[in-house]
Amino acid sequence: MQFGAQLLNYFTTWKETLSAIKHIDAGPWSSLFFSDHFLPPYPKANWEDKEALESWSMITATAVVTERVRLGILVTGNAYRNPALLAKMAATVDQISNGRLILGIGAGWYKREHEAFGWEFPGVKERSDRLEEAVELIKMLFTVDGPINYNGQYYKLHDAYFSPPCTQKPHLPIMVGGNGEKRTLRTLARFGDIANIDFNKPGTPEMFQHKIEVLERHCEDVGRNSKDIKKTMVIPIRIEKDEKEAEALRERRGDWALYGTVPFIIDRIQQFIDAGAEEIILSGVLSKPEFFEQIEVEILSTFK
Repeated sequence: MQFGAQLLNYFTTWKETLSAIKHIDAGPWSSLFFSDHFLPPYPKANWEDKEALESWSMITATAVVTERVRLGILVTGNAYRNPALLAKMAATVDQISNGRLILGIGAGWYKREHEAFGWEFPGVKERSDRLEEAVELIKMLFTVDGPINYNGQYYKLHDAYFSPPCTQKPHLPIMVGGNGEKRTLRTLARFGDIANIDFNKPGTPEMFQHKIEVLERHCEDVGRNSKDIKKTMVIPIRIEKDEKEAEALRERRGDWALYGTVPFIIDRIQQFIDAGAEEIILSGVLSKPEFFEQIEVEILSTFK
């Protein structure tokens, strides 16, 4: 079983995060991710004036100071960067990391940061349309030889050469993040390589299994083997020693989260594995080595 870590790039500095990055690279973790927001993504907390480090700058620096773990953004907001530019960035970081990058992309959801920085925030249909075009275009750039022409509704390329190519062959994997059953999972079935179900929103092992079944139906519709798509999920974790405190925390946040005692968390992780998760990415952990070491010793060691 594989486990990844999504580090916080908020309320911190590069210097403070570096020790956690090196600890994860030396440990049992399979992957390391940051998230992609320009304001801390906590709309109700009024933390807009706090640090929010830019994700692609972070992952590029991380590629230099690590040697082993897979790297990525969970996930890049499509509206923030032209997809052809994003593909070029990804291929460059793939080279810097010696073939360890995963390109994660999603439609975007945080309206306030779009408003704050002057990006358009269209309705969900247009954002889904844009995501589908973007992933199709990126896949084309990664795989087609020679000059590329693309004439979409939102993105257009004219005799565009793409170099450097991906270090990974046949190309670096594309992770499509999101839970939308009609559009996002269908876009994934058509063009993606890795599914990421976002359980920062309420979800259960049964819900995860349902999403995978929806993906499988989309794959059947487009003539693709669903086994070719890796199934991953991201979910927050917090170890609590006292069961009563853990229950109170879950009442506030939701019973689906990995908030609880060690036996509770181990049992819940096993339920997600049984539901089809191939990699579980743990989020919400402060970027300090001691917190990740605790998870390694008390949780991950069970699943070796």
